[in-house]
Amino acid sequence: MAEALLAVDDLQVHFPVRSGVFQRQSATVKAVDGVSFSIARGETLSLVGESGCGKSTTGLALLGLVKPTGGRVRFDGTEIGSFRRRDLKDYRRRVQIVFQDPFSSLNPRRRVRDAIRVALDIHGVGTRAERDAEVAQLMARVGLRPDQADNFPHQFSGGQRQRIGIARALALKPDIIVCDEPVSALDVSVQAQILNLLADLQRDLGIAYLFISHDLGVVEHISHRVAVMYLGKIVEIAPKALLFASPTHPYTEMLTRAAPTLDPRHRHSFSASSDDVPSAINKPSGCPFHTRCPLATEICRTSEPALTTRPDGRLAACHHR
Repeated sequence: MAEALLAVDDLQVHFPVRSGVFQRQSATVKAVDGVSFSIARGETLSLVGESGCGKSTTGLALLGLVKPTGGRVRFDGTEIGSFRRRDLKDYRRRVQIVFQDPFSSLNPRRRVRDAIRVALDIHGVGTRAERDAEVAQLMARVGLRPDQADNFPHQFSGGQRQRIGIARALALKPDIIVCDEPVSALDVSVQAQILNLLADLQRDLGIAYLFISHDLGVVEHISHRVAVMYLGKIVEIAPKALLFASPTHPYTEMLTRAAPTLDPRHRHSFSASSDDVPSAINKPSGCPFHTRCPLATEICRTSEPALTTRPDGRLAACHHR
């Protein structure tokens, strides 16, 4: 793989649970519990898993919107924990986000021109006239008419609002964009349009994506590699084609089996022994998936498998595969 633009090593994000009159800490939610991966320039790495597995928290930690409890994040060879305020401002210019809900992510009282231009204003890019011209170019690039710049968000459809969010993320010419479920709130036909737009932008601008999603059909369409998360940990990382053709980890197999398909050749016989996801407060010992895995043995209940490289190049954390 090409040199990493973003490298994450043993990232941890824990949240205290407080209770009682004095709000003392009674437990800890280990939302992200030792995650490691890397993203190369121009690459799309998708982060997938069930709700509550820590996907979105991982993305927010990379953006500095939640504070990591531990681990290291290196961007372009430099650890972001060592950044000074000026360095952090430049980092936030180069790493942007597209949110899940295209309506709530936009200020309903702010015109689209101002919503897209605000990042340019904060970073002092060009004159006001140059910034307005840049807004017009950004709107055209994402498939919106520049003469709509004075409209408010409610005057656009859901797909158009997400295009506004993408234009806003592009304003500062980032190297990487965190896409947090960017099409889950859209109709299927509109999802395809937005995914094609993201692919076109990546081809033309060389942008890297961390694409967070629970929809494996979407992930298969846009990814280069896929990382599968379960209870705050990554259990498998593989190139897209390899992962969908022959998933290694039992949890990955469960996810691919659950994805809708009309082709019986792509259906898997694997089934989880339980559909109950353990709590992130009181995680199982050993392998976190052993309470749902029909392959589980005593070693799975007592020893946590390491994420190791397999002969085909993928990484997986399973004692039996």
